[in-house]
This record gives sequence, C-alpha cells and structure tokens, in this order.
Amino acid sequence: MKKALLISAICLLACSFLMKAQEGPKSPEQMEKEFYEAIEKEVERLTDQLNLDDWQVFYVDSILTHDYKAMQDEFTRMSAAKMSNADLFYDVQDKWMEQIYQSFRKIFNDEQWAKYEKYGAARNKKARDKRAEKKNKKARK
Repeated sequence: MKKALLISAICLLACSFLMKAQEGPKSPEQMEKEFYEAIEKEVERLTDQLNLDDWQVFYVDSILTHDYKAMQDEFTRMSAAKMSNADLFYDVQDKWMEQIYQSFRKIFNDEQWAKYEKYGAARNKKARDKRAEKKNKKARK
C-alpha cells in the first residue's frame, strides 16, 4: 500500500470532476463531502504509515485541507476561463504539491520524513523538479 502522494492528489482532485461525469450530476454538497472524505483517507493513510502524533495529525489534516482546496479552486478558475493547456494544470498542481511537501517537512521528524520520502514523496519531488527545470529551459529559449 505504498501509493505516491502525487497519485493521491490527482485522485482527490479528479474525483470531484470524474465522479460527476460518470454518475451524473451531483450536488455541490455531495461533491464537497467526497472531497473531504478523500482527504480524511489520506490523513489516515499517513497516520498509519508514519505513526503520527495527535498534533501532527491535526497539522497534516489542516495542510491537506487548505492546500487541496486552494488547488481545486485554481483548477476551477482555470476551467471556467476555458484554459485547456495541460501544462498549466501541471504547474498549478506542482505548486501546491510542493507547498504540501515543504509543509510536511516542518512537522515530520527525521524518521517520519525518511519513511514519507521512501513511500513516494522523493520520487514525486524529483518529477516536479524535472518538470520545473524543463519549463525553465523552454523559458530561456
């Protein structure tokens, strides 16, 4: 059960859009409920994997709730503006996933951080950095 954080984030965000398309229209309340249930599952997964203290669980929940909601809001604004360039959506996702990564580093101890990176965070960080480097190379040309 070593799912990467990036996959979880994509699933969280895609859930609200894809579920609506597959099952017909859902009420905003139902979509919001599913969104928060997905965050709760991620908090539980991290709590189990990393043996988090109560105060850390609180911060993980707060960080994920704030940052995923902010990312979802940006996606919604971009969709409303009819933006269709996938790179722009990746940029927004990378920005918020990096924010989560940096925030988690502040609250996890060294042992927890090592486990967190081992379970996929390091690989995701490397992929984000690679995309950022590629974007910077294109901008310089």
